[in-house]
Amino acid sequence: PDVRDAVQVSCVVVVVEWVFVSERPCLRPPGPETLVTHFHHVIELLKFRQGTVSGIFLSAVFQFSYTAVFGAYTAFIFIRTGHLIGPVLCHSFCNYMGFPAIGAAFDHPQKLTILLFYLLGVSLFFLLLFPMTDPVFFGELPVCQLTKPDTGLSICT
Repeated sequence: PDVRDAVQVSCVVVVVEWVFVSERPCLRPPGPETLVTHFHHVIELLKFRQGTVSGIFLSAVFQFSYTAVFGAYTAFIFIRTGHLIGPVLCHSFCNYMGFPAIGAAFDHPQKLTILLFYLLGVSLFFLLLFPMTDPVFFGELPVCQLTKPDTGLSICT
């Protein structure tokens, strides 16, 4: 993940500049570069016949969607903090932990407790997302020197 993050996240600055300095819209669905980074899994599964074709492609669509959301999140971290280490550590941690086994929680004897902690974790994530990535914690950032059109305000405010 280190090289991929370094390339993807460090290039976000150009995209951010394009979004906030120009009038052209930048929001778009994930591009082919996101698909290519995980397409080798589909090839491996098909080659070794580890599932049905429809199941393999359904899994690939899920992974592509999850990767797109995660890519937006790591870009957000980079834009808010201005540091590459945050997205790299986040990516490494998420790769280590894997996708949450929510389905397994329903079969667990303590499912109510586990589901409550899942809910608590998701709630705290969204509640603390902006306060914990406040640019004030990270000093003067080159990314924050960009300003919103017609306002002159920093993109980090």
